[in-house]
Amino acid sequence: MPSATDDIIEKKAKKKSIAEDLAKKQREISVTEFFEKNKHILGFDSRSKSLLMGIKEAVDNSLDACEEANILPDIYVRVDDLGSEEYKIIVEDNGPGIVPRMIPNVFGRLLFGSRFHALRQSRGQQGIGISATIMYGNISTGKPAHVKSMVEGELAREMDIFIDTKENRPEITNDNAFVWDGKEHGTYIEYYIAGKYMSGKQSVYEYLKNTAIVNPHSKITLVDPKGNTFVFERATDTMPVKSKEIKPHPEGMEIGQLQKYAQNTVQKTVKTFLTNDFSRVTPRIADEILEKAGIPEKTKPAALTRDQCKEMIRVIGTVKIMAPPTDCLSPIGDNLIKKGLMHVLDGMRPDYYAPPVTRPPKSVNGNPFIVEAGIVYGGDIPSDGPVQILRFANRVPLLYQPGACAITKAVSNLDWRRYGLEQRGGKGIPFGPAIILVHIASTKVPFTSEGKEAVADFEEIANELNLALRQCARNLKSHLNKNERKKKTRAKFEIVQEILPLIAKKSSEFLDRPVPDLDMTISKIMNVVWVEPSVEKKKRSRNVTYSVYNYTRDARTMRIHTQLPKEAVNLSLYTSLGFVEMNEEGKVTWELTDIEPSKHVDITFELTGEMADTFSEDDVYVSGINPVMVMGADALPGDWGIKGMEIRTYESDSLEDDDDEAVEEVEILDDE
Repeated sequence: MPSATDDIIEKKAKKKSIAEDLAKKQREISVTEFFEKNKHILGFDSRSKSLLMGIKEAVDNSLDACEEANILPDIYVRVDDLGSEEYKIIVEDNGPGIVPRMIPNVFGRLLFGSRFHALRQSRGQQGIGISATIMYGNISTGKPAHVKSMVEGELAREMDIFIDTKENRPEITNDNAFVWDGKEHGTYIEYYIAGKYMSGKQSVYEYLKNTAIVNPHSKITLVDPKGNTFVFERATDTMPVKSKEIKPHPEGMEIGQLQKYAQNTVQKTVKTFLTNDFSRVTPRIADEILEKAGIPEKTKPAALTRDQCKEMIRVIGTVKIMAPPTDCLSPIGDNLIKKGLMHVLDGMRPDYYAPPVTRPPKSVNGNPFIVEAGIVYGGDIPSDGPVQILRFANRVPLLYQPGACAITKAVSNLDWRRYGLEQRGGKGIPFGPAIILVHIASTKVPFTSEGKEAVADFEEIANELNLALRQCARNLKSHLNKNERKKKTRAKFEIVQEILPLIAKKSSEFLDRPVPDLDMTISKIMNVVWVEPSVEKKKRSRNVTYSVYNYTRDARTMRIHTQLPKEAVNLSLYTSLGFVEMNEEGKVTWELTDIEPSKHVDITFELTGEMADTFSEDDVYVSGINPVMVMGADALPGDWGIKGMEIRTYESDSLEDDDDEAVEEVEILDDE
């Protein structure tokens, strides 16, 4: 009869046997196998989305390649419906091409790329996108991808590619060199995919249209499954500023990141580690950090403990460190945001393009980022539904997961009722005839998933989004207020101009006297300085006139300010009436002196070239005069960074007194 000890030994043996069996089943999982079984992580989680994601990854690669080679992108996308929810996708570009030995790795290996370790802005950062597309196409249709590429001065190369998901290796067949007639350089990718072609907000057409908005230097052609061709023409020949690789910025860095950098550095002391391996850390700042953290400067970086790293992170948050450099980023810029919007949204004929806002650079988790925002209002934009939010990250449209995105949350959390849009309860997406564009440029955008569909809600990013949206909203509110005041004043002016001459004429006929000059009377009633912009639009130029009318009883002196696209400025600006200066940002100042009552002066100049149409003549400001008396221009903003004039006041600057005296003159005239 077995003893209790024998039972225990037997049970332990069984457990060991089970553990051994489990151990035998365990094996390393290839990254490709992992993503093959978890396709939703990469965004391939529905038929319609899979088709779009594949095109997106190919187009992103094409844009990145063209920009790195300083080539204006010309991208062709074709979608052929083969039936049974199977499609053939073709994406061709005019980029620099890929050297033949690298083609298999670029298209046939996941996590293979040149940008993952580079701290600079780019669309593709993970080395997953296009190879994941090829993998999904292989899996869903069983057909290989066909790639052609040509480097300038060499024979073109073509090959068929399958991905071995077990080994994460490309399987190449039909590898041939050939002469590519009519092509100097570029890449062609053709693959098959199980998908569904959709229309609407999350369609291939919308993705390419939105891509054209934030990449106005690109020409993009789409041929849809029905054979319809859509061409988004290039809006500018100006290439984006090329981003440069930089060192990480210490602000917002996490403990684990700092420990990793400390373990891998070649620096001998913690002070040289801080000054040489991070941007914006000078020897003085390094000394301050180490002194406050209580760490000797000669400590070896690899010897830093977790607690010391934790204390350094805390101290870095209290030390004033210059913002990260911006040459690692390539923001779109105010003028090109507007250029892209105007070019693509022209069919909606918006009434107003609020001046786009580009915030100063900040850092999150050691990665610099910049937030840009713009608002389009009025025209044919529908007014009975929620505003449209265009979300972008590193010049790539974000079409999915809007509710999980920090951009959508920032728009929803702003009280738009204060700025002229309808919003129930002061929260949520506002209603009205508006389109809100937000772009985040970063060396590493913190996406919520590998599918790169939504931006994570970090506090630093949320703060910058809020500030950018508020500034845009204030610009919109200022425009709406100015238009409302101008409308009311114009109506009053038209009434005065119509009624007074009739009264004067009737009185003159009755008394048999000459018709009196009513200019001063009208001026006293109106008591405003009226700034009236007008633009004569031509194909590649704009003739701009600012007419400044003095409808007050005193001579007026003031400065007029606006911002021009510097690329469009010519000699006519410098010879225009009252020109004072234009600064590096294109902010212009004119000074008009002693405009007599009832008189007006004209500021006239010409803008030429492709950027001329980005100028907003309604965005005009004044200084040196009480802005309450001015119609058609706002007070010079304090954050413009240019010097205005001190306000000169007159005894007659009271609106009520002028109205009373003017009305009294009319009554006397009527009595006579």
